[in-house]
Amino acid sequence: MVKLGGHAVRDARVDAPVLAQLAQDVGALRRAGDDVVVVHGGGPQIASLLARLQVPERFHEGLRVTDWATLEVVALALASLNQVITAALNRAGLEAVGLNGADASLLRASLLGGVWGRVGGVPAVDASVVTRAWSVGWTPVVSPLAVDDDGQLLNCNADTVAGALAGALGATTLVLLSDVDQLRGDPDDPSTALDRVRSDEVEAMLASGMARDGMRPKMRAALDALRGGATRVVLADGRREHAVAGAVAGTVPVTEVRASE
Repeated sequence: MVKLGGHAVRDARVDAPVLAQLAQDVGALRRAGDDVVVVHGGGPQIASLLARLQVPERFHEGLRVTDWATLEVVALALASLNQVITAALNRAGLEAVGLNGADASLLRASLLGGVWGRVGGVPAVDASVVTRAWSVGWTPVVSPLAVDDDGQLLNCNADTVAGALAGALGATTLVLLSDVDQLRGDPDDPSTALDRVRSDEVEAMLASGMARDGMRPKMRAALDALRGGATRVVLADGRREHAVAGAVAGTVPVTEVRASE
């Protein structure tokens, strides 16, 4: 399971180097016998489109506040990025297929509530949608939209979706790619970077506020994945060359999260 942050694909072109490297890394995993799902965010792309359309942007606790107008823009931006990533993987011969949570009701969620508007919480996953794609040799590329009980779209955090999918599928590894190398004990001090951390330590960091802003949903996603049945979670910088291969092999700086014993 690979979660690709929108910051890693600011250059959202089919022939962008970061997507060519992603395709090479995913292709190597597939040839080694591993099934792969790619989940992507789209923060920079959403922000750019919101600005062009003069729709205000607001965050609360690291999550985008999403009214109906914002949701429409989010859906457009994510669909565009999903097509680019899918096309880039297909360009490399991976038989990728683009999906979102509304496709075959892959992801169902309830409103998070509060100030967030049309933001969904941790989604329930129909894992059979992914396994059926795998059975015919396809590589799913999933954007983080879900549906509620009325079939209406919800904006979900991509890390949250990746964690839920990784747990539901029993992933051997969830790779969370962002724009930092590692989780830090002190967010303001690079020297406190952590190579390994237990899930109970992550829970303590969330409770104390030491995991801040966009790192909070990533750490919650790691916990969701491990509780759901994933074996390990690895956080790495998606801007590094061949970030996926390096994160899986441990040849780039990472923070590995494992369940507490």
